[in-house]
Amino acid sequence: MQHRIIVLGGGYTGAFAAGRLARRLHGDDVTVTLVNAEPDFVERVRMHQLAVGQELRPRPFADLFRGTGVDLRIARVTAVDADRKTVAVKDTDGTEELAYDTLVYALGSGWDDQGVPGVAEHAYELASRPGALRLRERLAALDAGAPVVVVGGGLTGVEAVTEIAEARPDLDVSLVVRGGLGDWLSAKGRRHLRKVVGRLGITVHEDTTATEVGPDRVTTADGTVLPAAVTVWTTGFAVHPIALATTLEVGDRGQIVVDGTMRSVSHPDVYAIGDAALARGVGGKPLRMSCASGGFTAWQAADAIVARLTGGKLPKVPLRYFNQCVSLGRREGLIQYVTGDDRPVRAVLTGRIAAFYKELICKGAAWNVGNPGMGMPLRRRRTVAPQDAALAAAEAAA
Repeated sequence: MQHRIIVLGGGYTGAFAAGRLARRLHGDDVTVTLVNAEPDFVERVRMHQLAVGQELRPRPFADLFRGTGVDLRIARVTAVDADRKTVAVKDTDGTEELAYDTLVYALGSGWDDQGVPGVAEHAYELASRPGALRLRERLAALDAGAPVVVVGGGLTGVEAVTEIAEARPDLDVSLVVRGGLGDWLSAKGRRHLRKVVGRLGITVHEDTTATEVGPDRVTTADGTVLPAAVTVWTTGFAVHPIALATTLEVGDRGQIVVDGTMRSVSHPDVYAIGDAALARGVGGKPLRMSCASGGFTAWQAADAIVARLTGGKLPKVPLRYFNQCVSLGRREGLIQYVTGDDRPVRAVLTGRIAAFYKELICKGAAWNVGNPGMGMPLRRRRTVAPQDAALAAAEAAA
């Protein structure tokens, strides 16, 4: 009987893991099914580009996975029963229950309104393609001089506000930041960010907390009212809620607690990757929700599954960071080099070279989804009996 692997979620991590598993395991022994609500792979790191009217290359999963052995199921995940080892999905034909032997949970995250009054009703988000398209339509309808307020000074907020200001210099664009602008960067990185933001004419409200969003305004903690024909909310992400409704052990934010191979500490047949995983990197520090974190968690999980099924050696790749890549419009960028636990160092790369570097990273991430494991010899391994796999893994680890 074939070993059934189901991957939930077709973002960067889920799609990569599915492709890598299918590429490294023999199709006679294993089935790999990717469940995703949309038929296309969405480049989430480019949603700010989509929002300002840029066209993105379509990437249908049917094309990406043609000939790989990955079975694609277009459906929405409605529940996971980790004890019965089943997943409930819903598509146009109704609801169905899928059984698995190994589950890779990669449902990721969406935007987080943080319970702030008016955000859900009036603000726009960039955590999804529908959200970016909705914002795109609204921005296109704005007249010159209309005020646009971006709330949130992290990577998403900085990329969004600079992209909007560059694409629509006729708008009155501002950024609301809870702390200081770029306070997560080195001194040199902060200086460059301020230089670009100033050149683009963006007004920055530092040390400011948005406490309410209306249809035409943002109210701050000190009572200041900022006019806003459009409010873009980018203050963070919330994980998909399904894991929290299961018997899987999760952290305070609903992320699945995993070991160093991305395997659930409570259910060994479940792996969690990307934003869905509460994984720890250098110094035991939890990995942040990001594309950077997702890449190596997907790699780690896929190779660990292959090792356990085939009796191979478990991967021991350190989960560490190298840099943070920030686009500041199409002609400017900022590459902040960091320590393994994600603290900024003095070294940065700026300007057009940094923009080019960031573009290569984005293209590389999308390319890896459709070409997992390229550059390594194609060897689809045969699975072994559970007792043989355990013995072989123990010998390999010794």
